[in-house]
Amino acid sequence: MASGIQAAPTILVVGDSLSAAYGIPRQSGWVALLAEQLKTDKSAYQVVNASVSGETSAGGLTRLSALLAAHRPRLLILALGANDGLRGLPLEQTARNLHSMVALAKKQGSKVLLVGMQVPPNYGATYTRKFQTLFVEVAKNDKVDLVPFLLEGIAGQRENFQSDGLHPTAAAQPALLKTVWRHLAPLLNGTK
Repeated sequence: MASGIQAAPTILVVGDSLSAAYGIPRQSGWVALLAEQLKTDKSAYQVVNASVSGETSAGGLTRLSALLAAHRPRLLILALGANDGLRGLPLEQTARNLHSMVALAKKQGSKVLLVGMQVPPNYGATYTRKFQTLFVEVAKNDKVDLVPFLLEGIAGQRENFQSDGLHPTAAAQPALLKTVWRHLAPLLNGTK
């Protein structure tokens, strides 16, 4: 890097298929739309999408150190856990993995925005409720900001989802960005 030239600050997104634009053109996904919005706003931030379809919190934890070292993000958007819930994995394991990822990011000097998720009720009311609250608890205990539910405003509306009923359509992606942006913008402009 040339002397006096600094790289643009990076927002690193580590998520699963909901952030990896599964089943739709990658440029239609909410993460790509975020990058476009930042350009439109003439923001200095660049976005790196390291999301992988099918990723669990354990997989994300395995990859995170290398991603942090490679990209040195100013902010990490951590959007994992949905696949843990869909697989019925132990909630304590998911929480522990999320705590570990937050700690790694903070140690490197990154702010963290945790993105919460909900699971369908087929695992029973107790698991469903505890799964939702684990994100709240991680955010509170680790003192990071939280997007309570990525699919807020579109969940339960069949037309917003692809034929699998799990992955949002391209047309629904701006709603996901809007949900994330409400919590991200204050972190970017320094009001949080």
